[in-house]
Amino acid sequence: MATFDDFLKIDIRVGEIIKVESFEKAKKPAYKLWVDFGDEIGIKKSSAQITECYRKEELIHKQVLGVVNFPPRQIGDFMSEVLILGIYGSQGVVLIQPEQPVKKGDKLG
Repeated sequence: MATFDDFLKIDIRVGEIIKVESFEKAKKPAYKLWVDFGDEIGIKKSSAQITECYRKEELIHKQVLGVVNFPPRQIGDFMSEVLILGIYGSQGVVLIQPEQPVKKGDKLG
């Protein structure tokens, strides 16, 4: 079992998607995302398998939650720097978002 102290080690922040590209070289359909986490963290890249539920153009300016303190991970020819959080629903991966707009970089807690 994970402990509460384990949970506190994970840094989950709000970011705004500012750029989206198709990720043609991914093994499974995915997008390349550029997410702005505000002044403290900046813009980070992520690969996200969310093509079943989202079109590229509807993702721009969407606020999402991401783990910003995992080590970068090479996915094909792309370096993913953050893990964007989503739920594996029957329709595909659904992004986790704040219910109301919040400041970029705000921390889940």
